[in-house]
Amino acid sequence: MPVYKAVDIARESGLDLVEVGPNGKPPVCKVIDYGKFKYEQEKNQQKSKLKNRAGEIKEVRFSITTDEHDFRTKIEKAKDFIEKGYKLKVTVVLSGRENIYSNKAIEQLDRVKQILEMDFDQKPSRTGTRFSAILIKSKNTEKETENAKT
Repeated sequence: MPVYKAVDIARESGLDLVEVGPNGKPPVCKVIDYGKFKYEQEKNQQKSKLKNRAGEIKEVRFSITTDEHDFRTKIEKAKDFIEKGYKLKVTVVLSGRENIYSNKAIEQLDRVKQILEMDFDQKPSRTGTRFSAILIKSKNTEKETENAKT
């Protein structure tokens, strides 16, 4: 359709002629309300930013002597971070003579991994007196939630 006809149709209906696909041959245009179109585009960009939180990391710190109640509280906080779409960094801090019990720090990281039903994105590593690992959602858990939805 010639451009002048499309512009006339848009004016008659009180809307705007908006070029949606400029790279197409011929270019694609729609007769729509431009303000509403712009608003919807901004909303979609905001949603995509929220979904892109996987790059952001939240940290939860433990010790090998962390009490059970404190451990459970930190696990609940970690679950909140995961539900909001963050990656989770779990750190076990050793102090003083605890450094000889490095195997307990690894066990603590594995325990957190099992409780949260997640996988290591980055294997546990030691940096000074800290053992840390980055956890992400398990692929098995994602498949199970998809199957439950259908």
